[in-house]
Amino acid sequence: MTLLEEFLKRNEDFVNNQEYKAYATDKTPNKKAVFLTCMDTRLSELATKAFGLKNGDIKQLKNAGAVVSHPYGSTMRSILVAVYALGVDEVFIMGHHDCGFGALKPQPVMEEMKKRGISDDTFNTLEHSGIDVSDWLKGFDSVEESVKETVNNVKNHPLLAKSIPVHGLIMDPETGKAELVINGYQATEN
Repeated sequence: MTLLEEFLKRNEDFVNNQEYKAYATDKTPNKKAVFLTCMDTRLSELATKAFGLKNGDIKQLKNAGAVVSHPYGSTMRSILVAVYALGVDEVFIMGHHDCGFGALKPQPVMEEMKKRGISDDTFNTLEHSGIDVSDWLKGFDSVEESVKETVNNVKNHPLLAKSIPVHGLIMDPETGKAELVINGYQATEN
């Protein structure tokens, strides 16, 4: 059985057994918050359970490193949609210790791309188009600095109301303990 077949079989059982009823909610988050967290598998459930959150409490976004690097990319667009269309009043940016994106080195990733059929011509075309794939794939040196930078990028976005608190946190992926990096309430008071 392929992974796809396994997933589809499990989905069929889930629907037939009406397991979905345990997750019933609507599209507006109960806690009026959006969380941007890393896609690290250790955070899949830990990131919400560690704060006592359940299905429907928040909007949750995930990407590599919990980073907003482009002001008009899909992650920032999702944050703005959450605020202006889905009733969100607060933004939480949560990185984590031992982040794989922080340790990411572009060259091994690019070599793996080549092994899987991405040609040097593709890299050359992108480079001539002004896209430095090596820079684009580069991780960060400090999770604390990355969280601060992402909070700054979100907080200072020209389309985000200044009244929206943007908080910065770092989670321990082993224990779920969260460290406060930036208190968004204090930033909105200034």
